[in-house]
Amino acid sequence: MNKLKQTVAVLALCGIVQAAPAQDRGQNGQVVQDGIAVKPLKGGWLRDALAPEGEMDKAAAQQYAAMMGQAQQKGVLVSPNDPQVKRLRAIAQRIIPHTARWNQDAQQWKWQVNLVKSDQVNAFCMPGGRIGFFTGIIDKLKLTDDEIAAVMGHEIAHALREHGRDRQTKATATGLATQLGGALLSAWSGYDVRGIANTAGQVLVLKFSRDEEREADLVGLDISARAGYDPRAGIALWKKMAALNQSAPIELLSTHPGGAHRIEQIQNHMNVLLPLYARSRNTSVDRLPPYRTNVALR
Repeated sequence: MNKLKQTVAVLALCGIVQAAPAQDRGQNGQVVQDGIAVKPLKGGWLRDALAPEGEMDKAAAQQYAAMMGQAQQKGVLVSPNDPQVKRLRAIAQRIIPHTARWNQDAQQWKWQVNLVKSDQVNAFCMPGGRIGFFTGIIDKLKLTDDEIAAVMGHEIAHALREHGRDRQTKATATGLATQLGGALLSAWSGYDVRGIANTAGQVLVLKFSRDEEREADLVGLDISARAGYDPRAGIALWKKMAALNQSAPIELLSTHPGGAHRIEQIQNHMNVLLPLYARSRNTSVDRLPPYRTNVALR
């Protein structure tokens, strides 16, 4: 199981394609943005050289197959006939049709959804639509379907955005830059500042990771809202996470932004997320009932 955990941590991979954000006309002809704006795909020769897409996809396929094979051997791969697996796959089937907006390649992905028995409060989506959930995140957080969709959308967004490729490129480039810069500055100043330069580079890489998490939050809720899942579940989800994890590291030294900041960002974008959900329900935002989760939240 330790190897399984290490693999998940390494391969939470992701992507996005260029597209113009669609717009609707609201009352009085006012132009209203249709959900979260789609941004151009990050690319370039450096990323292609440091993180080739084909190699990462092949590695992800091999790692996912190995993980599921290992889980099956250990008796922790939940049967496809289990109600929780059917639940996850039904949610995925509603979400998947809305992924092509962010990455046209997703239409050709061979999507997979599996559940592993583990206390880990975690889930992931590897390149090519290879989704994995751990029972811990469902059971410990008592997730509703809307909250599962928020988690799944977030992880799928990482894959659509190709964040794994971006992170590998930035980490490699930043490492080389800090090594060279530290050596040059040490030679110029007469003091060995290579350690300081390396630490500064690591802090910068952590910032890159937090930026990707924020983006995945919004893209994921956009996708799930179009599929008919309430985006307000994202707020409930992060309140549950905060209650579970009272000893999180300070945001500056973490790969993830603080829960309060994530909730604030989601709330600030609810004006473009809720209309998507309302439209999927054939109603208007002002007629939507309040979101209710299954536990008391502060």
